[in-house]
Amino acid sequence: MKNNNLKTYQQNDLVSIIKTRAGETKLGERIKLNWQANEVEFVLLGITEDIGVQVNRGIGGTHTAWISFLNAFLNIQSTKVLSGNEIGIYGCLSFDDLKISSESIEIIDNEVVKAILEIINFGKTPVIIGGGHNNAYPIIKGVGIAKKQAINAINLDAHSDFRVKEGRHSGNGFRYAFNEGFLQKYSIIGLHENYNSQVIIDEISQNPSIQFCFWEDIFLREKMTFKEAILQAIEFTKSKPTGIELDLDCIENVLTSAMTPCGISATQARQYIHQTSTLANVAYLHICEGATQLATGQTSILTGKLISYLVSDFMKVFNHRGTDFTN
Repeated sequence: MKNNNLKTYQQNDLVSIIKTRAGETKLGERIKLNWQANEVEFVLLGITEDIGVQVNRGIGGTHTAWISFLNAFLNIQSTKVLSGNEIGIYGCLSFDDLKISSESIEIIDNEVVKAILEIINFGKTPVIIGGGHNNAYPIIKGVGIAKKQAINAINLDAHSDFRVKEGRHSGNGFRYAFNEGFLQKYSIIGLHENYNSQVIIDEISQNPSIQFCFWEDIFLREKMTFKEAILQAIEFTKSKPTGIELDLDCIENVLTSAMTPCGISATQARQYIHQTSTLANVAYLHICEGATQLATGQTSILTGKLISYLVSDFMKVFNHRGTDFTN
């Protein structure tokens, strides 16, 4: 199945990014461009779009995260915990020629589904970086079709992204996936009370297939610890292959389409990735909504590096569960 919007990478593309140093080996020097190779476990897929965010009345800029991530990720150290040999690059889906509309998002959906289907059918674990949270729907759909079953998802997010089906956008990806039978159980960690409507809270509270907790219940009222919230989500979803979702707008002061001054820390986000990749029935990792430059002109050079930390944490744990590398 051909992806008309797919940019693939050649060795020269990587060489131009990697900063080599004598006596060291960088991850990018080991990563496979032949992502179908037997030793590859994880396949990187970039998505450079912000149409879903803009249709949802958010600030554009999520198309800028992928290349920033790649620049950081290719330059981390290759070690026995994460050598690079287990990683392949599928490429980057780009949609610069599309208009800002729900119809355009449906085109993006189709292309993402194609890519996910191919990756899963080769027995690899997709790691999807960039774009808006609208892409949760085609990712879940692609995994579900490939595995011939509905799957589950854990989402660390300030928002439920369970808005009504009013045309595709970044605020209703999980609704579409659930209503169409691709998503069976959905667990949300750290919802912000200020940014989820009472209508949605009432609905998801009454749905036995959805489990959630508020940020305020964890960090203000202290009804549970952050780790307990994560373990509760893992327990709720363990019956099926489970997507690990992280919307960067839940992390304090990270450049996103909906930045927050009050949320979780970058360290807590890394703990979330570590714990879910250790204990969950992992189907994929999806990190979205981040930006290095927003349409407002705001910039941050740290977004890509943060995503690089999160992805490397995921791969180190998931690829070597139970292995001791200290000796």
